[in-house]
Amino acid sequence: MRRHEQRTVNFEAYRFLVPRLWPDVVEILLVAFVIYRFLLFLVGTRAMQIVVGLMILSVSYFVAVLAKFTMISYLLGFIFTYGAFAAVVVFQPELRNALARLGQSRLMRRFSQSDRQSVAEEIAEAMDRLSRSGTGAIIAVEGDIGLEEFISSGVPMEAKVSADLLTTIFTPYSPLHDGAVLVRGDRIIGAGCVLPLTQFKVSDKSLGTRHRAALGLSEETDATVLVVSEETSTISIASHGLLHRQLTPQQVRDLLSGAIAHLEGGERVTAPAEA
Repeated sequence: MRRHEQRTVNFEAYRFLVPRLWPDVVEILLVAFVIYRFLLFLVGTRAMQIVVGLMILSVSYFVAVLAKFTMISYLLGFIFTYGAFAAVVVFQPELRNALARLGQSRLMRRFSQSDRQSVAEEIAEAMDRLSRSGTGAIIAVEGDIGLEEFISSGVPMEAKVSADLLTTIFTPYSPLHDGAVLVRGDRIIGAGCVLPLTQFKVSDKSLGTRHRAALGLSEETDATVLVVSEETSTISIASHGLLHRQLTPQQVRDLLSGAIAHLEGGERVTAPAEA
């Protein structure tokens, strides 16, 4: 009798480990999907680097607690206490863009997809014209991470993407030709904008400021940055810290329209700076 009671008590103690079939399975799948989408959203952005840093700090905190390092655990605990407020400030662009995407309906997304081909055609045509004339240019096509913080460095615009307008903006001696053009969907949202230069050492000395700015923005965001070299008249694309050079207008068209998922032959021309 006592053995039966003991088994009953043990079963009750571990009852929370027994799944409730459908509710628990659905809940686990939902949580796993949310975590997966969150990590997928962060991959290739500066936010991912911050998350890795936070994970390292968390491991350090638990090690300090286990080792009874009072001062270190106190300082790390203080950081985590106010870390939530800092995270809101640091992740402000990403959070704003994520909320904006949640508010988009499927109908609006289909509409934007239908215009994607025409936008790709216009940008590719502009790249071709600028390359033939040897005119330097840099165009950043916004991805999931918003580029609002860079608009204030130039001139805000609200114009439909067209090859004629892009070619005119980068005409030599025009007021906006030295900066970058920012594109969101089928609209030009900024011109003459200043982009962040890559923080890493560039091994290829032939790359100028435009290429360094394109690499810098591609390292911090998931934007696709197109560059026309003023010296060589070649077309390049920077994406996720990789530089694709010697591209044709057709390759630009295919990438922007979604005909191809990514370009082959990308090279990493940056390396950690020497201490």
